[in-house]
Amino acid sequence: MVKAAVVGSVNMDLVIETERLPRLGETLSGGRFSTAGGGKGANQAVGAARLGAFVSMVGAVGDDSFGTLMRSALEKEGVDCTRVAVREKEATGVAMITVLPGGENTIIVAPGANGTVTPDEVVNGAEVFEIADVLLAQLELPVETVFEALKRGKNAGTMTVFDPAPYKNLPDEIWEYVDIAVPNRLELEAFTGLGDLEAGARKLLSMGPRTVVTTLGTEGAYALSEDTSFKIPSFKVKSIDSTGAGDAFSAALAVSLAEGLPLAEAVRFASAAGALASTVMGAQPSLPRRAQVESFLSRFPAPCKQDKDNRTIRGEEK
Repeated sequence: MVKAAVVGSVNMDLVIETERLPRLGETLSGGRFSTAGGGKGANQAVGAARLGAFVSMVGAVGDDSFGTLMRSALEKEGVDCTRVAVREKEATGVAMITVLPGGENTIIVAPGANGTVTPDEVVNGAEVFEIADVLLAQLELPVETVFEALKRGKNAGTMTVFDPAPYKNLPDEIWEYVDIAVPNRLELEAFTGLGDLEAGARKLLSMGPRTVVTTLGTEGAYALSEDTSFKIPSFKVKSIDSTGAGDAFSAALAVSLAEGLPLAEAVRFASAAGALASTVMGAQPSLPRRAQVESFLSRFPAPCKQDKDNRTIRGEEK
């Protein structure tokens, strides 16, 4: 069993479906409202656990009803919350999410207790990284805390997977402690200043990561390392909410690489997990279990390959 450590956020997601976004000063009548567990850290922790990993999480919630619900939900998924602190004077993080027809969304996050997680808490939980096969980190905690986590993980010999979202200004040195960087296309452009996908990925690779896997939404994913590059098209599904898709992708990529899958197979597995997540409302409710991903992939031919011109080959659905 893969052992995964996650250093990241824990939020309660408040989700409303709407036909369109309001203009400034406008009030709209929306559609269905729901609440669900969220936060990129918690999402990736649950995603990894549902794929069979043993997961330990470092984070914080407030001493409120949302915090109690979130810790309980994580524990029910098998996530070790020993190092998820409860802050008496802080609110649990909240994400306000609007979901448009077709699954596209907008998100505003009030970080609450997430913003109080310190580098010292990472240091105090260093044994988590020492026994883990893979560490997942994102940017919904303070940058200095994420930096410390990546450094501790890398120095412990743990594979580090960094989902650099939401975008923040970062010290250049942070990339030296990243094995697998998983930006989306907008984040890749923001971090490199380059709009061209391949050029941006190559620049980010030169900054330190061993591999860069850029998620492209409905266009799939582009992977680049020192010895290979390839693009995997997206799986065609009926998307209704993309909120959890990126976190499902990152969790699946981390687990499959830690299990020893080759990069192309791991990206394919992650793409399938992300596609499945987009077919269910809510972040954590959408995260697929291993059996679902494997069943989904069984409808397609064997793992994708690259032809002599480095173009992706993948069969159609059976």
